[in-house]
Amino acid sequence: MARELDDAGLPVGYPFQPAWEVTPREVRDARSAGEPLILVDCRTPHEHATARIEGALLVPLQEFGARLASLRQHEDDRIVVLCHHGARSLQFTAALRREGFTNVHSMAGGIHLWSLDIDPSVPVY
Repeated sequence: MARELDDAGLPVGYPFQPAWEVTPREVRDARSAGEPLILVDCRTPHEHATARIEGALLVPLQEFGARLASLRQHEDDRIVVLCHHGARSLQFTAALRREGFTNVHSMAGGIHLWSLDIDPSVPVY
């Protein structure tokens, strides 16, 4: 992922999909403003142990089916899903939408972009 970021904090040329994604800056701003937001980390436990955003709920993509019932309590909440670079979180977002969740988006660039643009104390891996 390029280190040169545009005005939105996205890598130059990133194919941002506003219907499906939010930027790390939007997530940071929502959290700072105290807006209700459920942050779901769909990476593996090992990845989560390596680098994480405090307060994120760990629900690995491979456990989606087994954990769907527990996610139902958040069906009407705003949900942002993150992974390493953004591909798995888009899959997770699509799966939640198929299950009837309507206010769910993927965090563009994943935790990698979060580390580069928002919180350099979160390790890049």
